[in-house]
Amino acid sequence: MENFHQKPNIYVGEVNIKVKDLANAVTFYQNVIGFQVLEKSDRKAVLMTDGKTPLVTLEEPVDVIPKADRTSGLYHFALLLPTRADLSVFLRHMVQTGYPLGAADHYVSEALYITDPDGNGIEVYRDRPAAEWTWKNDLVEMATEQLDAQGILAESDAEWNGLPAGTVMGHIHLHVADLKNAEEFYTKGLGLNIVSYYPQAAFLSTGGYHHHIAINTWQGVGAPTPPQNSVGLHWYTLVFPDEETRENVMKQLELLGAPIMAETDYYVTKDPSGNQIRLVV
Repeated sequence: MENFHQKPNIYVGEVNIKVKDLANAVTFYQNVIGFQVLEKSDRKAVLMTDGKTPLVTLEEPVDVIPKADRTSGLYHFALLLPTRADLSVFLRHMVQTGYPLGAADHYVSEALYITDPDGNGIEVYRDRPAAEWTWKNDLVEMATEQLDAQGILAESDAEWNGLPAGTVMGHIHLHVADLKNAEEFYTKGLGLNIVSYYPQAAFLSTGGYHHHIAINTWQGVGAPTPPQNSVGLHWYTLVFPDEETRENVMKQLELLGAPIMAETDYYVTKDPSGNQIRLVV
């Protein structure tokens, strides 16, 4: 795995998801996805793979309601595995559990797609080496092709023991109401670069990655923000390499008129479609 999820890049660190039944969700994320529990309370569970770093937090809001249809919010969050052999072990585990999944070859990566019991999307993938990616006019070539599942399964016969410790939050893919408004926020505000387009979608990153964030209008142009107590995305973190970089982004966000709120250890902003982001160093 290469260095796209560390300094000097800006990348997604943790995703907080609202669920309808915390106990049921924790069971799924442990037994099917392979997380370990770092902390747990009556309404919240923090999940990790390396014994210390939160990657996904599950929360059960008071008066929670099911995931709303045709709204902005989470399309999926994506867990990046260190190697193709790790994807092999995970795929065999998924086949053995019989849990429904989708699959695709995106040229830059090989990916599996799962939906949790509440309808939250999850991608588990491995990257091909960056030297094998094709760039043209500063855009990386991506597509959706059939996955070589047999080739992946042949990579390893190791026993599944959950997600490997080197797993990171590879990217997040969001539904937005207006693609151009969202592009302006993520480029002129947060400082990411557009690296690929797809019908009604754009992919953004720093450091030449194929994408740290993707945005789409597949839920419809003008899709409303979901209710606060709805299952779905609560917030995600963007990790900055240093305080100076974050301060520059804060100034850019202010110029755009984006909301900014200071908390003890981070700042909070929202994209134009109401997706909440914690800006951390």
